Amino acid sequence: MWRALSVLALALVGGVVIGMAASMSLSSSHLGSSAIATPRCTTTGLPLIQNLSGTSVASVTLSGIPAGCGSATLYATVNNGTTNSSGSAAVPVGGGSVTVTLAVAVPATTVDQADIVLVGP
Repeated sequence: MWRALSVLALALVGGVVIGMAASMSLSSSHLGSSAIATPRCTTTGLPLIQNLSGTSVASVTLSGIPAGCGSATLYATVNNGTTNSSGSAAVPVGGGSVTVTLAVAVPATTVDQADIVLVGP
């Protein structure tokens, strides 16, 4: 008897929950999004050199950074498909060159990827 009452109570609660969900109204029929223009301190390509320690990439040097990027933070990541590592360094006020030391040296391979991001100033 108690099993029959349990099943009946479960079915009743399940029906109420489904009914409540079906009666919910949505205020909009589409997702919101926005586009914001992002200011850039440079639009030119910058030379990147991977510095080796033995057979591993230990750091990367980015040169030709314009003064408009001064005081920014440079983030760099190197990925060889198996191992990746990253680091960051501050860009001098007048621009120039910055060397970012990686947290862990990444073994050099025939194909690897180096990504850089300047944040700020």
